[in-house]
Amino acid sequence: MQRVTLTFDDDLTAEIDRFMASRGYSNRSEAVRDLARAGLAQGIAAVGETRDCIATFTFVFDPETRRLAERLATAYRDRRDLRATRLQRPLADGEVLEVAVLEGSTVAIRAFAEAIRAERGVRDGDLTIVPAAGSGGG
Repeated sequence: MQRVTLTFDDDLTAEIDRFMASRGYSNRSEAVRDLARAGLAQGIAAVGETRDCIATFTFVFDPETRRLAERLATAYRDRRDLRATRLQRPLADGEVLEVAVLEGSTVAIRAFAEAIRAERGVRDGDLTIVPAAGSGGG
């Protein structure tokens, strides 16, 4: 591990301290490391880098939407470049919460998530990307 000296203005330091308190961090170093990791992961996803990553894609869908279950199954089957594990949980209103753990390139995962979000009957999609070990992210 390398030691790096950073200088923050008072307002940013106060924001970091509030973040630490809200999340239970015991020191600024670990808080700043986690913030840097999150920012890097978000930046990687935004610029479309192709390096490998692991991601969670969480979304809610209406299983009564015509042929949606079939379209979702086909979407997963057609993306052989992605490794996926899926968990589904029925919700009280008849909708279904799905959490997919995906592994592959950031570009492929992002494109997959955007295609699923665009399906009629899918709502509230959230993609979280984490660089894979050995990809410079950890």
